[in-house]
This record gives sequence, C-alpha cells and structure tokens, in this order.
Amino acid sequence: MSAVDDALNIARPGSLFSPIAAPRVIKPVPRMVVTPRVSATLERRRLWERRYRMRLRITDAAVILFAVAVTASVQMMAGVAGVEALRDGSVLGAVWYLTLSALHTRDAALFHASATEYRGVANASALAFGLIAMVSVLLVWGHMQLVVLVGLPLGLFTLLVTRWMWRNWLGTQRAQGRFTSRTLVVGNKDDVDYVVRTLHPIGASGYQVVGATLLDGNARDVEAGDARFPVLGNVNTVAAVASQLGADTIIVASHPEGDPEFIKRLGWQLEGTAAELVLSSRLTDIAGPRVSFAPVEGLPLIQVEIPTYEGARHGFKRVLDVVVSALAMIPIGLIAMPVIALLIKLDDGGPVFFRQTRIGRDGQEFGILKFRTMRTDAEQQLAKLQEQNEGSGLLFKMKNDPRITRIGVVLRRYSLDELPQFWNVLTGDMSVVGPRPPLPSEVTAYDGTVFRRLYIKPGITGLWQVSGRSDLSWDESVRLDLRYVENWSVMNDLQIMWRTAKVMVRPSGAY
Repeated sequence: MSAVDDALNIARPGSLFSPIAAPRVIKPVPRMVVTPRVSATLERRRLWERRYRMRLRITDAAVILFAVAVTASVQMMAGVAGVEALRDGSVLGAVWYLTLSALHTRDAALFHASATEYRGVANASALAFGLIAMVSVLLVWGHMQLVVLVGLPLGLFTLLVTRWMWRNWLGTQRAQGRFTSRTLVVGNKDDVDYVVRTLHPIGASGYQVVGATLLDGNARDVEAGDARFPVLGNVNTVAAVASQLGADTIIVASHPEGDPEFIKRLGWQLEGTAAELVLSSRLTDIAGPRVSFAPVEGLPLIQVEIPTYEGARHGFKRVLDVVVSALAMIPIGLIAMPVIALLIKLDDGGPVFFRQTRIGRDGQEFGILKFRTMRTDAEQQLAKLQEQNEGSGLLFKMKNDPRITRIGVVLRRYSLDELPQFWNVLTGDMSVVGPRPPLPSEVTAYDGTVFRRLYIKPGITGLWQVSGRSDLSWDESVRLDLRYVENWSVMNDLQIMWRTAKVMVRPSGAY
C-alpha cells in the first residue's frame, strides 16, 4: 500500500479485500511560525533610535505650538476673533504634526548624514498648509492668509533649525563612539577598501566599521589610514560573522559572481540580528541623485538620468552666485578687505593681490584674483622645493611652505585669501560652489575622465573644500570634483556653503 492509502485506510483498487470503512479525516498540521531571536546589539540600537525619535516628536510638537501661538496672536491683532484664531491654530497644529508623521520624517533611515530629512520636513510642511488651504476654501474660512504668511515660514524655519541642532548633537555623540552603527563590510578587496576608507573615521553618518568579509583573496586585515580592521569568514558565513562582531549594519560592496541570489539569502539570514542591509555601488559616485528605481513587470530596473549642463537649473545657480557674491563683497568685503590689504602691505610691502591664470568652464582661461599670501619671488623658489612636495598627483603642497608670509598663514588657514574671488564670480568666470579651479599645467596632464571637471564653472568652495582640503589625495580630490559635476543641485550648493562656513570657523587641512 502507498503511504496515502495507508493513511486513509483504503485498499488499492482491484484488491480482493476491499474494506468499506469510511476514510479517516486527516487534520491539517498547524504551520510553525519561527520568530527570529533579536540580538542584544539590535535591541540596543532600537532603544536609542526610539529615544531619539521621541526627542524629535517632542521638539516638533513644541515648534508647531510656538508657530501656531504666534500666528494666532498676529490674527487677533489683525482683528480676527479669538474663537476663529483658536480654531485655525488647532486645525493647523493637528494636521501639521500628523503630516510630519505620515511622511516618515522621523524614520531611523534618516538618522544618517543627508539632506533627505530636511527635504521631508519641508515637503510635509508644504503639504499640511496645502491641505489647510483647501479646507479653508471648502468651508469658507476667512483670514487664512495670515496662517500661510506667518505660520508656514516661521514654523518651517524653526523646524529645520531644531532638526539641524539635533543632527549636530547626534553627530557629536557619534564622534565619541555613541549611537553608531557597528558595520561589517562585505565584498571584493578593492570595493571593501573603497568603502572602509570612505567611512573611517566615524562621521556624521554614524557607520563604525568593525570588520570585513572578503569574497576574494585572503588578506588578514583591511586598512584605512592608521586603522586596521579584521577580515573574517567567507561568502557563506557573513551572518555568523556579523553576529560574532555584534554588527547591526552590513554593507555589501560587491557580491559573488554567478550568484544573483546572494543578497536575498543574506537578507533572510540577517532577520532578527541586524537593522540594515546596505548596498554600496560606485555608480552612485557619478549618478547618485540621478538614480531611480522603476520596477517593470516585476523586473527591478535602475534608471540613470543622463546629466545636462544647460537649462533652467543652471540659471538658478547663476542667480544664487550673484546674490551670494554681492552679499560677500558689499557688507563683508567692505569691512574686511581694506584691513586685510593693509596687513599685507605692512608685512612685506609687496602687492596686495595675486593674479594667476586658471582654467574655467570648457577650458577657457581666466585670471583668478586672490589676496597675496606668498613672497613676491615664490614662483622662482618653486623649483628648489619640488623635492619636498607633500602633495599628490599634479598638486604641489607643503605644510610648512617657507614662501608663505606671516599674514599669509592666517589668511590661508581661514580661507580669507579667497575673498577677492567673489569678483570672479560676479564677472561670470567662477561659481560660488564648484570644482577646484585648475592651473593650465594641470589641465594638460588630465586624462579623458578628469576633463569632466571642466564641464561646469570652477568654484570658490566645493566638496573638496569641506572634505579635507589639502589633506586629500589627488585621486580623492578628483573623485569629489567629478561627483559634484555629475550630481550638483542648488540645494547641495546651499549645504556646501553652510559646511564651508563651519570649516572656516574650525579649519582643518588648510595650508
């Protein structure tokens, strides 16, 4: 008898002995549900994330109450009845707070360094006021103009400031080793090295590299500067290594060839033991904001928008350049520049300004203008100092360059020597934010890829300025410039300007 026949107590057809007993009813076996055991590391991470999220909730509520109170006060001063002002404020506060929650502006995924959180807050605020405006039209509520004109700018500005303050607080904590994501990097040696060098030391993103798993080679350690990270396990033991190291984030820098299911299996294995599975791709270095996901018929497609270097966005960038340059040249420049010029003259009696030919957009030459920070015979002394070059690639850099004047040391440290370059921005040769303006001798040595730095105007500041300045290697400088050229936006320009202001107050890598 087959197993099925035996289970149902039914004889095979054609048997001489065919019992007529009713078959037994087999009860379905209940499906076993296995809940992955949550690791202690993951519990600790979820605990601080919940506490941080609660701080954001409390702060958001306080800011909204403040904005609503100010708006109601302005309404009543304008003659609106107190009942109507209270009604408008109550509805606005409730919708605003719920919209911030509905659009996930406090998700843990936003706790890393990016502008996504700020964009989310701005979008949620705009949506809340849009909803209020529609309700006021449908219900014929009057006096809503003041709610939009006062409440929106005041509340949005205060929300962004408080989020920025909390982000700074979190960054300070992470620099001290708290609230970090213990990170295991997985991939081929070159890709792992690239990710580890980028993430170490711990930055505002909070990724603390604790080890690596290599899919090729047998290196014992992965290095980033003076730090060494152990290499453990292999392609089949990633989850076990993550558990061993107490890692709550796994960054996959590359996956094994011929194994398209690797990421899926790894995600299953990490259930209950890790909070994040992050895929790193060098594609995002040149196409980050232009990358979008578009599943078609179940096929996950990655679309990469082709970059353009003309159009309305570049017009907005030019407007921003003119506004920022005018502000820098008039109120700041009129006070600081005469003082700096006098100090340079008193130092050695030489010329105040230094003019030099640089290469701008599309390879066009222009004369860059800076405050002179070196001796008048600096160019003649350069040949003698070439053997002491501490720069890399095509750059000449010395931390203790004997050609720099006494006042020049101070000007360079705080980037004050670059103030006259705002004139170059006003005349259209440069932008406030952009790639570093190269010398003609550098451009003649460029390969085909590096030439892409010339697709847009060079900048007074840029990613290179806020990411290490002279401490960067040539390859890192080029990579940052190309990333900017491919992915620039007005919002990113504003962020870089803000970061530049902080670097000028706390200079690092400037010499």
